[in-house]
Amino acid sequence: MTRMDIQPDAAYDAMRTHDTRFDGRLFIGVTSTRIYCRPVCRVRLPRRENCRFFGGAAQAESQGFRPCLRCRPELAPGLSLADSSQALANQAAAWLMQAAQAGEAVAMPALAARLGVTDRHLRRIFQQAHGVAPQAYLTTQRLLLAKHLLTDTALPVTQVGLSAGFGSLRRFNAAFASQYRMNPSALRRARSEPVAGDTALRLAWRPPYDHQGMLAFLRERALPGVEQVTDTEYRRTLALQHQGRLLSGWLALRFMPQRQQVWLQASPSLLPALGALAARARHALDLNAEPERIHAVIAPLEAGLGMAPQPGLRLPGTLCGFELAVRAVLGQQVTVAAARTLAQRLVAALGQPQATPWDGVGHLFPSAHAVAEASDDTLGRLGIVRQRVRALKALAQAVHAGQLPLEPGAPLAPTLAALQALPGIGPWTAQLVAMRALAWPDAFPASDVGLLNALGHRDAALATRQAEAWRPWRAYAVIRLWAWLHERNA
Repeated sequence: MTRMDIQPDAAYDAMRTHDTRFDGRLFIGVTSTRIYCRPVCRVRLPRRENCRFFGGAAQAESQGFRPCLRCRPELAPGLSLADSSQALANQAAAWLMQAAQAGEAVAMPALAARLGVTDRHLRRIFQQAHGVAPQAYLTTQRLLLAKHLLTDTALPVTQVGLSAGFGSLRRFNAAFASQYRMNPSALRRARSEPVAGDTALRLAWRPPYDHQGMLAFLRERALPGVEQVTDTEYRRTLALQHQGRLLSGWLALRFMPQRQQVWLQASPSLLPALGALAARARHALDLNAEPERIHAVIAPLEAGLGMAPQPGLRLPGTLCGFELAVRAVLGQQVTVAAARTLAQRLVAALGQPQATPWDGVGHLFPSAHAVAEASDDTLGRLGIVRQRVRALKALAQAVHAGQLPLEPGAPLAPTLAALQALPGIGPWTAQLVAMRALAWPDAFPASDVGLLNALGHRDAALATRQAEAWRPWRAYAVIRLWAWLHERNA
């Protein structure tokens, strides 16, 4: 089901059965209450004639419905970028979502130029794909972020409004009251669960979710000093630019499988960027994945190679695109362990100290500026060969200059071309960055040694032909093959 092809009878049945497959892909507005819900909502089932069905929260709000306080539409998983028929509109939606979560202003002509289309064309295709104009979509995302912060945290209302991109408390109150027919303070009083702290948010996923598989992947690659993985939690330091300021601190992502949620906790220093952190966490843990669609394509691969079915498969992303790209360069033609050792040396040489609550986690990954300014000798003494030193510095310079956005929704072809134009970066590295930094579900590093070993041959061209059957989820097939190879070699 896309955002625009909802069949009313199937939609009502999904609500009646609380079908988690449609969470985030379907919203139900009830005309008698003027409230809209997720299909997983546990309220009393409304009468069929009182229901209106929408493919997105912004559509429901454009028709005058306000979000349910019980099922909380702001917690619903988002959609992936896999639908090529509306890829451009989805990229625009991803950027609008990021802008809302970062509290940034968006100029539609600038967004259209970034996508390589006219402003008029962007508005037309966006309306067709998402059922609302881009500005209405952006407003809904800002209001839903504000509702999320009001419900889950103890942040002051003024801080919530600023974090959601409203320039003043007056504008925030006016927009909130107009859309939701209550003021922010009234919504906060109406919340049913106690807050977990100033900087804690709940993030939902669509089941099934192999959270142990995700933690195992992260644990194998965890960078000492920067990351730490326990049986239930991923912890790390992080620095990010937010509204023109550099913020640094720590965060933890704790899995709560019984609630089908992740709990995001962050240091007070990252407080202004809490919405942006939530977006990064969703990407890093692939919380927006649609497992039913993915497994339908991956299941024949599993059966053909005798793998145990893994319908909860996820594609690990990253909290920092630059860090992921650096580690991809360091991982060229070496093992995962060797690449981690090189990255650890880089952190020791160029990373800044960062206080955290955990022993063994106390440094930030080096910034693009620090890597760009490091001398060739400094990097060479870490054991990094000359070709990769050139690649790292060129990559760092491009990222620091703002010429190479490495984030979900970035235009695929131009970004891959820009990456491969840098010295020492070829198709394997670019495809790995597309998989894990750009969140592109069809990325395919055909020459990857682990992938080819799992397939039982060393022919990248043959692997590419085999992978046609796995579109548009080839990146998930790669992750599954890597995990299977690891299991066989354990």
